[in-house]
Amino acid sequence: MHKHTKTTMASHFPRCSLVLTIFFLSFTMPEMTTKSVLAIFRPSPWKLAHATFYGDETASETMGGACGYGNLFTNGYGVDTAALSSTLFNNGYACGTCFQIKCAQSKACYSNVAFTTVTATNLCPPNWAKPSDNGGWCNPPRVHFDMSKPAFMKIANWKAGIVPVAYRRVPCGKKGGIRFTLQGNGYWLLAYVMNVGGGGDVSGMWVKGSKTGWIKMSHNWGASYQAFSTLVGQSLSFRITSYTTKETIIAWNVAPSSWRFGSTYNANVNFR
Repeated sequence: MHKHTKTTMASHFPRCSLVLTIFFLSFTMPEMTTKSVLAIFRPSPWKLAHATFYGDETASETMGGACGYGNLFTNGYGVDTAALSSTLFNNGYACGTCFQIKCAQSKACYSNVAFTTVTATNLCPPNWAKPSDNGGWCNPPRVHFDMSKPAFMKIANWKAGIVPVAYRRVPCGKKGGIRFTLQGNGYWLLAYVMNVGGGGDVSGMWVKGSKTGWIKMSHNWGASYQAFSTLVGQSLSFRITSYTTKETIIAWNVAPSSWRFGSTYNANVNFR
């Protein structure tokens, strides 16, 4: 037998609060989830290009480079690197981006190799003295990869010299946080940004001393950003925006107040 119970106004409020909470979450949670998914870099579609190589099997000629990564071995990039034609290099904003490259439609291709993954660490400049289809491989608007020889030898016989390839951007799987190598002087800070995960690229940076607000840094070249400020003796934090995903992360107190020019400091955050 159904019993009628006395309902007070007070007893309705918890139910109303619960309904409103569920109603609110049903609308807000998908939006929150979408934003977090968008911040994760996803592989791009496959496209066509060509690839050559430079240097020898030691990859010693790839050291340094236009991105400013210095010694690629000690800084974690190894031999799996490539110089990009200026069309891809994007005035240095492509530094640190990662690509899967597979040889395509050539007798020189190794059929048992699906692809190899390389990081952009250098610029392959135009050679206007040669035609774009015969030596001027990196002349605009060509999309071209000048790979280290060890990386090229993973996908094709090096004797071919040049092969057609398929390529796509992929997330950069990095261990640990973003690293900052600091150069400059008492009135000028130059920061080289390395070990960037996710899209691998950076579009903007800000620096904050323990005695200052956020100072916008300008793009110097490659993977370096600069600020004309007196920051010696202050602990440093950095705010970094990804070029591809537009996500911004903050690396708090990366360098202690005792930081020195020429030293490298590790953050505990990175892009995905």
